[in-house]
Amino acid sequence: MASAAADQHHGWDAGRSVAGANSPWLIVAIISLPTFMEVLDTSIANVSLTNIAGGLSITLDQATWVLTSYLVANAVIIPISGWLSDVIGRKRYFMISVALFTGASFLCGMAPNLQFLVIARILQGIGGGGLAPVEQSMLADTFPPSKRGMAFATFAIVVVVGPVLGPTLGGIITDSASWHWIFLINVPVGILSLVLVQLFVDEPEQVQQDRRELLKNGVRIDYIGFALVAVGLGLLEYTLDRGEREAWFQSSFIVTTSALSALALIGLVIWELNHDDPIVDLKLFKNRNFAVANAVMFTVGMILFGTTQLIPQMLQQVLGYSATDAGMALTVGGIATLVAVPIAGRLTDKVDVRMLLFPALLAQGFALWNLSLLNANISFMDAAMARMYQSVALPFLFVPINAVAYLGLPQRKTAQASSMLNVSRNLGGTVGISAAQTMLAGYQQTEQAHMVNGLNPLNPNYVQWMNQAGAALGGFGQSMEARLGILYHQVQQQVAMLAFLDIFHTLMLFVFIVSPIALLLRSNPGAKPPAGAH
Repeated sequence: MASAAADQHHGWDAGRSVAGANSPWLIVAIISLPTFMEVLDTSIANVSLTNIAGGLSITLDQATWVLTSYLVANAVIIPISGWLSDVIGRKRYFMISVALFTGASFLCGMAPNLQFLVIARILQGIGGGGLAPVEQSMLADTFPPSKRGMAFATFAIVVVVGPVLGPTLGGIITDSASWHWIFLINVPVGILSLVLVQLFVDEPEQVQQDRRELLKNGVRIDYIGFALVAVGLGLLEYTLDRGEREAWFQSSFIVTTSALSALALIGLVIWELNHDDPIVDLKLFKNRNFAVANAVMFTVGMILFGTTQLIPQMLQQVLGYSATDAGMALTVGGIATLVAVPIAGRLTDKVDVRMLLFPALLAQGFALWNLSLLNANISFMDAAMARMYQSVALPFLFVPINAVAYLGLPQRKTAQASSMLNVSRNLGGTVGISAAQTMLAGYQQTEQAHMVNGLNPLNPNYVQWMNQAGAALGGFGQSMEARLGILYHQVQQQVAMLAFLDIFHTLMLFVFIVSPIALLLRSNPGAKPPAGAH
């Protein structure tokens, strides 16, 4: 009864539930299916770029446009997906997104050249961008605040485990079939999703009434806001994704895209805060809970996507793992996440979320500290366990954030709020990947300078190693060039390993610094406040 009263106090209206006469948990399974498909696709193509480049007779750098085009389209559509679902109708927009994503996946799989594939990926990104925000909005309306923990635990499986399984699944499909099937596998899943959504997901009368009210006086389309979103976030995504490859601000094009992005985003904030019908409702950030939840979500995105890129890269570059084996090391962490998700869901409904988020952020910091202690002689199990320590804490971040982000917001704003939460997660992920790659290049230069500095005939260890190498290699080792070549290879391996460890250490410090912001959140309904709290 107390939790029901708290739900009413927070303005929750059961009339906006999309379950209708069906079980809410059936709806969770149905609407999570296409979202899982989309989240998986953000990372599944990463390990197949070499095969795509070979199949289309293009360079590897050209093949990276397969990733960039999708991310840019996603970045543009996600922030306006809440407005689109309000105008078009939530269920209708969700089904349009599923259909577009499915059709574009088929086109990707049948692409005869790079230009065709990039256009299909843009369409796929536009379709996929609306899925996660609309699903979150449906979950927030279908489950009262006091019971959202378990609902968003299911969503966490989709969003947290998807990027982890993507590289592994992509490697297996590419190795056993061809790169075309990483896209074509979406088609039957998408068709099944459309049928299930049409049959079981309801468009409640209250949501329809809100749409009629919105359309009654004609839709005022915020063209300027849309243009500023497209330019600001689209170019920001491009800059972050391509910046390291283009040597950042040594490239005049990157300077131009970053400047235009900054100007557009500043203009977006000014315009939307002073516009009566904004396409992105930035006024929601006046709610402290929502603002803090987005900050924590940004951090989670950085950690999840940044390390998901770094760990397989380290295992492949330093330890010589195949793409599939490197992905399998992450899969152990995915299993740990699956085990922890229902626990996080149950605790979120019963415990003050601050008592979950703050320790979980600290656990992430210690997991990154543990990663910074690895060395080039680690076993597969060492790598898998290091990832597992990190993965087991992720649900205790993701589930509580989603459960409390909507507290204090009007329920008709859940679609807009969901859009911005997804922007924070995706943008955090892009920043995490971009920062990791930039730090990797910088730390490699620094570590190499330190290491090479002592490799000269005045160093007795250097002389001893060269003599021992010559004796061990026999006639081949008599060549100074051969010995130097072997030494250089070992130095490069050690430099790369040290650079990865430096990044993990830097991320650890970042997480420890930002972790106290979780204490600024308000508690969730029905949870017991911490001792001494008022």
